[in-house]
Amino acid sequence: MIEIPELAAGGLAAGTLSAFALGGGLLRARRARARQQAEIEALRARLDATGQELDRAAAAFTAEIEHLVTKRMPAEATRSAHAHVQVPGPLGPAGTGTDRVLEGLRNAIAHERKRVDAAARAGMRGTTREIQAGLYRLQDVLHGLQQRYDDPELAQTLFALDHENEQSLRRAQVAAVVCGAWVGLAREESHLVDAVTGGQARLVGYHRIQVHHHLEPGTALVSHAVEPVAIIVAELLDNALRHSSPDTAVVVNLERAHHGVTVTVDDAGVGMAPDERARAQRMVAGSEPILLSELGDPPRMGLAAIGQLTRQFDLTVDLSTPSPYGGVRAVLLVKNHLLSYIDPVLHPASASAAPTTRQQEDHEPQPDQVHLIPGSDDGTRRRPASPEPAPGARSPFEPAPAPARPAPADAAPEPADEDGLPRRRRRAPAAAPADLRRPASPSRSPEESAAALGALQSATNAARLAAASEGSDPR
Repeated sequence: MIEIPELAAGGLAAGTLSAFALGGGLLRARRARARQQAEIEALRARLDATGQELDRAAAAFTAEIEHLVTKRMPAEATRSAHAHVQVPGPLGPAGTGTDRVLEGLRNAIAHERKRVDAAARAGMRGTTREIQAGLYRLQDVLHGLQQRYDDPELAQTLFALDHENEQSLRRAQVAAVVCGAWVGLAREESHLVDAVTGGQARLVGYHRIQVHHHLEPGTALVSHAVEPVAIIVAELLDNALRHSSPDTAVVVNLERAHHGVTVTVDDAGVGMAPDERARAQRMVAGSEPILLSELGDPPRMGLAAIGQLTRQFDLTVDLSTPSPYGGVRAVLLVKNHLLSYIDPVLHPASASAAPTTRQQEDHEPQPDQVHLIPGSDDGTRRRPASPEPAPGARSPFEPAPAPARPAPADAAPEPADEDGLPRRRRRAPAAAPADLRRPASPSRSPEESAAALGALQSATNAARLAAASEGSDPR
C-alpha cells in the first residue's frame, strides 16, 4: 500500500516534468515565431529594396526615353542633312537598345527626303523646260533682228541683249541638268577649242579669260559631248571669275594627255579650305547622289551640274590641286573615246577661238605639200593641199596622209641609206604666203565690233540691191 507522501512526491515529479515539457514547447514556439518574424522582416526589406530598384529603373527608363525623344532623335534628323552634327549617346547601358530606333528613323528620313526631292526635281524640270523654250525663241528673234538692221548702235544693243539672254539660258540649262533633264541641245562634231570658247562666251567677264591652245589642229569632240563639255567649262570658268578679283585673269590651258585631252582652269582667287575642296571634289565626281536641299539657300547648282554631266558622259573633273596663282585649279579630262578629228583646212575653227601653238610648229605647209593655183595674178600663189581620208582605220588625231605625187622631172634623186632605201632629204619649211596667213586679230571694243558688223551688213544689202537692179535691167 502506497503512502500518501510518496504519491504526492510522484505527482509533484510528474507535474514538474510536464511543466518542463510545456515550457520547452513554449520556448521552441517562441523561437520559431521569432525566426518567422525575422524572415518576414527580411522579406519586407528585400521587397522594399526591389521596389526602390524598380522605381530607379523606371525613372532611368523614363529619362532615357525623354533623352531619346528630345535630344537624340532631333540630332539624328539634323544629321541626315548636315553630316557634321554629332548625335548624343545614351544616358546609360539601358539605352543601347534605342540605337535600332535611331536606325529606323534614319532610314525613314532618307526615304522621305528622296521622295520629296524627286517631286521637287520633277516640278523644276518642267518649269525649266518651258523657260528654256522661251529663251531659245527669244534668241532666234534677236538673231533675226541682228541680220535685219544695220544701225551700229542698235546692233550693239542687240548684242548686249543676246549676251544677257545667253546667261539666262545657261542658268536655266544648269538647273535642268541638276534636275536630271537632258542638256537641251544636240550639236555636230566641233573643235574642242570652239566648245571652250562657247562656254567662255556665256559668262560675264569673259574678257578676263585667257585661253592657251596647245592641241593638234583638228582636235574635236564627238557630237554628244560638245554641249556637256561647254557647260562644264562654263561652270568652272564662272566659279573662277566669281571667286577672284576683277583685275586678275583666269588662265585656261588645253593640253594633250595620255588618256585624252585636259582643259585646265587656274584662277588667282581666294582659294578653298581643305574641307571645302573635299566637298567640292565629291560633288563634281558625281559618285554620290546630291539632293536639292543640300545645295544651299539660294542653291548653288554649278558643281552639282558638273557632277551630273561627269557621271552621264564619262568625264572627269579634279579640284584636288591648288592653283599656282593662289586660287583653285580645276582640271577637266576628256577621254579619248569622246574625241574626234576635223580637217582644220576644210573646216577651220571659229575666228574667235584661240589659235593653236602647234599650227606653225607641226602643221606648216612644206614645199611638197603646196601647188600652184592656175590663173593667179603672178602665177606663184600657193595653197596647202587638202589631205584625202585614208581607206583604213586611223587615229582620231592623225590626219589622213596625202596621196603620193610623182617627183618633178628636174628634181634631184633622193639619197639612199645603207639598206638602199630612199631617204627623204630635210628641207627648210616654206613661208606661208602673205595672203594666206591668218591676220592677227586686233583688240576691238564692242562699239567698234558693232560698227564693223553694221558696215558689213550695209555693204551686203547694197550689193544685193545692185545685183537685183542689174538683173531687172531690160538691156
